[in-house]
Amino acid sequence: MAKMEVKTSLLDNMIGVGDMVLLEPLNEDSFINNLKKRFDHSEIYTYIGSVVVSINPYRALPIYSPEKVEEYRNRNFYELSPHIFALSDEAYRSLRDQDKDQCILITGESGAGKTEASKLVMSYVAAVCGKGAEVNQVKEQLLQSNPVLEAFGNAKTVRNDNSSRFGKYMDIEFDFKGDPLGGVISNYLLEKSRVVKQPRGERNFHIFYQLLSGASEDLLNTLKLERDFSRYNYLSLDSARVNGVDDAVNFRTVRNAMQIVGFMEHETQSILEIVAAVLKLGNIEFKPESRVNGLDESKIKDKNELKEICELTGIDQSVLERAFSFRTVEAKQEKVSTTLNVAQAYYARDALAKNLYSRLFSWLVTRINESIKAQTKVRKKVMGVLDIYGFEIFEDNSFEQFIINYCNEKLQQIFIELTLKEEQEEYIREGIEWTHIEYFNNAIICDLIENNQTGILAMLDEECLRPGTVTDDTFLEKLNQVCATHQHFESRMSKCSRFLNDTSLPHSCFRIQHYAGKVMYQVEGFVDKNNDLLYRDLSQAMWKANHSLIKALFPEGNPAKINLKRPPTAGSQFKASVATLMKNLQTKNPNYIRCIKPNDKKAAHIFNEALVCHQVRYLGLLENVRVRRAGYAFRQPYELCLERYKMLCKQTWPHWRGPARAGVEVLFNELEIPEEEYSFGRSKIFIRNPRTLFKLEDLRKQRLEDLATLIQKIYRGWKCRTRFLVMKRSQIVIASWYRRYAQQKKYQQTKSSAIVVQSYIRGWKARKLLRELKHQKRCNEAVTTIAAYWHGTQARRELKRLKEEARRKHAVAVIWAYWLGLKVRREYRKFFRANAGRKIYEFTLQKIMQKYFLEMKNKMPSLSPIDKNWPARPYLFLDATHKELKRIFHLWRCKTYRDQFTDQQKLIYEEKLEASELFKDKKALYPASVGQPFHGAYLEISKNPKYKKLKEAVEEKIIIAEVVNKINRANGKCASRIFLLTKNNVLLADQKSGHIKSEVPLGDVTKVSMSSQNDGFFAVHLKEGSGAAGKGDFLFSSDHLIEMATKLYRTTLSQTKQKLNIEISDEFLVQFRQDKVCVKFIQGNQKNGNIPTCKRKNNRLLEVAVP
Repeated sequence: MAKMEVKTSLLDNMIGVGDMVLLEPLNEDSFINNLKKRFDHSEIYTYIGSVVVSINPYRALPIYSPEKVEEYRNRNFYELSPHIFALSDEAYRSLRDQDKDQCILITGESGAGKTEASKLVMSYVAAVCGKGAEVNQVKEQLLQSNPVLEAFGNAKTVRNDNSSRFGKYMDIEFDFKGDPLGGVISNYLLEKSRVVKQPRGERNFHIFYQLLSGASEDLLNTLKLERDFSRYNYLSLDSARVNGVDDAVNFRTVRNAMQIVGFMEHETQSILEIVAAVLKLGNIEFKPESRVNGLDESKIKDKNELKEICELTGIDQSVLERAFSFRTVEAKQEKVSTTLNVAQAYYARDALAKNLYSRLFSWLVTRINESIKAQTKVRKKVMGVLDIYGFEIFEDNSFEQFIINYCNEKLQQIFIELTLKEEQEEYIREGIEWTHIEYFNNAIICDLIENNQTGILAMLDEECLRPGTVTDDTFLEKLNQVCATHQHFESRMSKCSRFLNDTSLPHSCFRIQHYAGKVMYQVEGFVDKNNDLLYRDLSQAMWKANHSLIKALFPEGNPAKINLKRPPTAGSQFKASVATLMKNLQTKNPNYIRCIKPNDKKAAHIFNEALVCHQVRYLGLLENVRVRRAGYAFRQPYELCLERYKMLCKQTWPHWRGPARAGVEVLFNELEIPEEEYSFGRSKIFIRNPRTLFKLEDLRKQRLEDLATLIQKIYRGWKCRTRFLVMKRSQIVIASWYRRYAQQKKYQQTKSSAIVVQSYIRGWKARKLLRELKHQKRCNEAVTTIAAYWHGTQARRELKRLKEEARRKHAVAVIWAYWLGLKVRREYRKFFRANAGRKIYEFTLQKIMQKYFLEMKNKMPSLSPIDKNWPARPYLFLDATHKELKRIFHLWRCKTYRDQFTDQQKLIYEEKLEASELFKDKKALYPASVGQPFHGAYLEISKNPKYKKLKEAVEEKIIIAEVVNKINRANGKCASRIFLLTKNNVLLADQKSGHIKSEVPLGDVTKVSMSSQNDGFFAVHLKEGSGAAGKGDFLFSSDHLIEMATKLYRTTLSQTKQKLNIEISDEFLVQFRQDKVCVKFIQGNQKNGNIPTCKRKNNRLLEVAVP
């Protein structure tokens, strides 16, 4: 019964029809109305069998929370209402449990929500797969690759504020447990023409606006940019700002995502320099000039922009200026240099900007693949996610729309084939007879475009490669000759007479009848866009740049690798890419998400039926439903069917004890459903007509109401009986408790009365006794008081007499003293006045000095040389004396302290002083080492018999012997080694056996690097080309880092007469064989005590976690 109360099917509480296969009647109007009804109730997902139809709501919906993820996790596809999470879970479980490679194909026109759908799929898979530090890092890198690619490959269009202007296919690789290992991204046809020109109401790629809005002033100055958009010709101004989009915040998000994916800081700076160079290329303008021979040439108007571009890219200004003004053509062994007129110069500038940006984008994808690729070589399971541009029909359709629509034709072809294949395989698997289904096969349209002999792409390539004058008109003439009789090709200039008077078809256009409808293409620009030429002079100028990334983007500019063979055209490259993609998709189990845009206003709650109807037609959704319904409209496992409908039959309700199939047979026989309406498969029941299913649902609903009434009746009776019995027992308990309470209350009243009477009697007795005691006490106090007053009177009389006598004696003494003083003054008055002042001054000064030195004797500070205390100066005239005494005392106590040292102690203090100069205020570990003596020989090798062989192998005096942790260069793990420093060498030995592993002469040690943190991690850099540097620099971790570095510095200085470079930085480079690896210190928890945790992130980064 508990299971019945849970929502167990998409048929429960359904708004409209959740699965279009069950729609009755099936026509275009009912299909659109069902979508609209569900959209109005915020139900944006609808099924067509296993296909998910998604309508962009243009607003945030609360249906993607972590709770929603858990709700759809490990649930049957049809168990809950339609959702993109259901398809994602089905694909993930098939990959994990059945070992089937999956692909999720997301299609739809621009603005339909394809990119958001791909993000939701990836976020769901990331949420339900395994956990762990490494797994979480892989998931984070896969998810953070999206913001980077969106910034460089997405732009605002009239239909979508975040439109993908490239096709993306990502293969996510999993291990046998279903945990992600990495991924591989493929990109298709970046719309690079957008770099130099955007349609009205649209923007250039996001990164340009994000850089100008979010970069700091210092970064903008470094890139020689200004924040004002209007300063750059390549940026459209009418749509520079997008409502609800903060480009500055997005720039910080992109920078953070690049760091997570694994971009180094210098790589990020190089990328931004190229972006800035592309922006500034648009500001280069040309002016015409005539030469003496009458030929036109072009000159750059303002060379300031050119100068700044050259400073950014490291290109010689004269080389780039010449590349914009001249073109060199090579034929056999001859070179011919021709001037470029203004139009050709502008073409060369734009071609360079487009090529520079598109190659940068391709490099970005390759660089991201390096970071997110799986590190292990075990067998992997793969889930592919395809997010590619949808079918496009604009007012003006050009070469880009032509190849985009060609790609969608191929996707539609594989969609129909795989859908029919999947349907047929299920029928065969279940033992159901397969009925052939008639459907429109668009292979004829694909052949019209891609045929190697007579296809449009082949004709375009042939026209581009032939000698002579080649224009878009000659290309159209060739099409009219070759494709005139094709039933899906239309042109007014063709031999077919039925189009001669078609005024809707201009002479410079041709029309193709695609599966989604007729599309008219402007032939203008087809040849140039297919050629996609970049003058060789510009390629060579880029290759000569001192900018490493730009040089890598133009390998064909290397004069040593000049290839006179014409590069493949854009059309042939895209055709090959699509063929590879189709081959890849056919090896995987497909899952489809069809995205629909409800309106062109990008507004919520608006459903444009005409627009939706157009998309439904060209997506072939009705045809998909008919394919699905051609056999049986609904199928369900026997167990789920019996669980849902068992209450309709007395034999199966409430429990069926036999096999589920037998129970379903009994159920359908009891309901008298015609046999032609259903068939029994091996594990599922197949229902032919949706009306039969809806009849079952109506019967179930009615039966549930009857069961609910019966349950209510039984429950109410049980509740009333239970309540009566409870009230009866309660009455008995209450009565017994009341009688007990009444007796207790009566007893308490009697007891309290007795206590009150007893208290009154005891109080009366106590008060009587108190009165007697008080009377006796008052009598005793009166006697005492009288005696005290008498004794006081006697004492005051005696005190008065004694005071009077003392006053008389004092008066006599004072008078006598005055008399003697008067006699002395009279006798000595004649010579006292001459010497009195000097005598008094000398006497006073003598007394002051005597007092000063006596006080100094008692206030002397300690004999410690570091004690800075000194008594305060008592008189101002003693200031110089006070300072001199302080200096003499300090010198004396320093000498006294030094005289106590032995020669060994003096050496130790010299090393301590050297350590102070090297590390004070630079290394956080230094203060803790000040109080620790430098022992050097921590292992006592000479006394330990375990190291007898090691002692015999080392003939020189050992300066330091310490056990250190050597860091593995490949994986960051630690191994214990004995570190020995002698006068001429650094030795590493095995801790257990004492066998010497490595021996490095001090002359080969070039530098020691360490962080500024409170850790013991350091790197010993070796001279390139030396015998010890074969495997690269050494990485160690020691508890006595300060001592080891100091002794190594002093020993190297003593032997080589050269100071050893000590580098203290939180990020430095080390050499591992042929690779430069960045060692970066981050804040983190240490797992093994004080040993830093090292982790190799990728081939170029080693992270060290310090506290």
